[in-house]
Amino acid sequence: MTAALPVDSLPDGFSANAQKPLVYFILGASGSGRHAIASELAAVAREGGGGSTHVVEVMGETWPDWPQGAVAQVFVVADGRRNPVDQVEALKPWIEAHGAALGRILCVVSCQLAASTPALLPWFDACVHFSDVVLLNHREGVENRWVSDFKKRYAERFYPCLFEFVKKGQVTNPLVVIEPQARRISQYFDEREDPVVEGLIIETDTPDSDDDDADEAGAPAEDFYLARRAGGRRLHEIPDIAKCL
Repeated sequence: MTAALPVDSLPDGFSANAQKPLVYFILGASGSGRHAIASELAAVAREGGGGSTHVVEVMGETWPDWPQGAVAQVFVVADGRRNPVDQVEALKPWIEAHGAALGRILCVVSCQLAASTPALLPWFDACVHFSDVVLLNHREGVENRWVSDFKKRYAERFYPCLFEFVKKGQVTNPLVVIEPQARRISQYFDEREDPVVEGLIIETDTPDSDDDDADEAGAPAEDFYLARRAGGRRLHEIPDIAKCL
């Protein structure tokens, strides 16, 4: 059972007084231990004075109803048998519709599944691409070399996300995990916040361009995994996780 935490031990920006409820989205394959981890993290937030905290889950294409009453944090467990890219894409409008804000996206990796099924590596790549924190679970029987190589794969690509271990079903550093600070490489949830200063003119050597691919108003380019072909299919497809479970 998670021990109670003093209120002042919670990370900055994580409190019952936050202007908007925080949503934590938990990716990972079915059977990787996501529900237990979600419950543990929710307990840490609740017992630490984080306010009303709830755990809900996505079922197929059906998104959960927003919890009733005053809500401080919602931990949403993704459907572990469906495409994580589609779910992340749907997460943003769901959060906006409920007047909430994204706390973090977490990915729970079953090291046993990933190590025994190399064909799923592109699937995990997509999850890590959107994640602020990657939680390495089910490491029993998996060589330390494989775990090190898995982490090295993303370190060499300069991914800013954190990697944390899950030991005996518990997150090693839960307060680090729930800190609402973006560390994902994806810019899908980013907002343009550049201030507009009247009368300021910035001269550059960049010629004017009518290129259709140019970003409008400096907006981030379309996300690698969210890009679609003319027919609607993803430009970069990933394996069907359900076929490997």
